[in-house]
Amino acid sequence: MAEINLLNTHPAAHRDYDKRAAEKTPEIIALAKQFEKDFFDGDRKSGYGGYKYDGRWKAVAKKMHDFYSLPADASILDIGCAKGFLLNDFKEFMPDCTVAGIDVSKYAIENAMSSVKPFLEIASAENLPYPDNSFDLVISINSIHNLPIDRLKTALKEIQRVSRKHSYITIDAWRNETERINLYKWVLTAETMMHVDDWKKLFKEVGYTGDYWWFIAD
Repeated sequence: MAEINLLNTHPAAHRDYDKRAAEKTPEIIALAKQFEKDFFDGDRKSGYGGYKYDGRWKAVAKKMHDFYSLPADASILDIGCAKGFLLNDFKEFMPDCTVAGIDVSKYAIENAMSSVKPFLEIASAENLPYPDNSFDLVISINSIHNLPIDRLKTALKEIQRVSRKHSYITIDAWRNETERINLYKWVLTAETMMHVDDWKKLFKEVGYTGDYWWFIAD
């Protein structure tokens, strides 16, 4: 188990926390939690404001390949894969790898990249449709925190179950009061958010032994 940032090749984000907090309404939050067109490709105040491929995941795929010393024919699962951007870049970098992805969003799967769409399906992290020890690497980026804590615990156990070697997750967290306040101003969909120390305790409680990093609103 390692606390490591494998996403630090992403461009720096500039977030207006106060603007987001002012725009958040129960209606906007409910719209975002549908995880459909309004969340991915609607107005920015209800989600991404246009979830489009820009190549940023290429560096992440390479970094994960190098960090985990993945074989050329590795099997990789992305939980919360959205439109499949990361899996597409794994396939470009490692043509012989096997990829799979799940997402709760019918819209995201229907609008996924054609290169990986056949390997994606609608499913939830708490009930992964794969046998034990199916994947060399299981990834979940900013996804499982959208589950309430009891279901999230089940999802962590499922990640542990289907991974035969490596897993990597990122989740909403804070290290100080400023980050906690900013996070609550920003998030639309997360159901479970905690101090980093509490996340680590939870990992031990459920037996999650994979690697992890945080989404921090600093």
